[in-house]
Amino acid sequence: MTTPTPPVGDPETRGLRLVAVLLALTVVSGLIDAVSFLGLGRVFTANVTGSVVVLGFAAAGAPGFSVRHAFMSLVCFLLGAVAGGRVAGRYGRGSRRRSARLALAVEAVLVGVAAAVALVRPDTAGTRVALIGLTAFAMGLRTATVRKFRVPDLTTTTVVTMTLTGLASESRLGDDTSRRTVRRAASVAAMAAGACLGAWLVLHHGLGIPLLLAALVSGALAVVASGRE
Repeated sequence: MTTPTPPVGDPETRGLRLVAVLLALTVVSGLIDAVSFLGLGRVFTANVTGSVVVLGFAAAGAPGFSVRHAFMSLVCFLLGAVAGGRVAGRYGRGSRRRSARLALAVEAVLVGVAAAVALVRPDTAGTRVALIGLTAFAMGLRTATVRKFRVPDLTTTTVVTMTLTGLASESRLGDDTSRRTVRRAASVAAMAAGACLGAWLVLHHGLGIPLLLAALVSGALAVVASGRE
């Protein structure tokens, strides 16, 4: 059974396909986690599974980890996910394009504010707290929105554990059933590329520049995202 071709005037068909948008957002996730882990006290604000582990390390008294920062990243991410769920529920019915653009616009604003804070008041305790809160909330909102799209192997853009699992288990060495090897490999590569670029920018230019780049990319994607895969 073939999928009906959408009408030429259908706004869902206009703009950049969701797969490309989600791969670009995976790069942004790598940027954000490079900022949060290297510059904000060893926490993750995109891949918050890492913050759950960090929270355990900190609770056990491991040096260099903060219970307060890890807990804050988790709480703010969850609050963002709640907001993302409400956005998807209210605006996402019948239009993935609309909910995607709205969530990405909010993400761009939040990360842009974080970039401004980092550039104006770098390297203070208050700045670190603000950046954790803003970026974690933004990533939670985006992840909740993207999850509703149910695009195979790109269901979160903030974690690639299941993507790696599928890549290995369904490869020729596994059960040899994979049909999306390229997409899965691209997702993993996007995360690694974003982390590498983010780490280089943090080490050489501080926290503001990678956050500004992340905000600009999210803002651009908010303008060009379509609802099609």
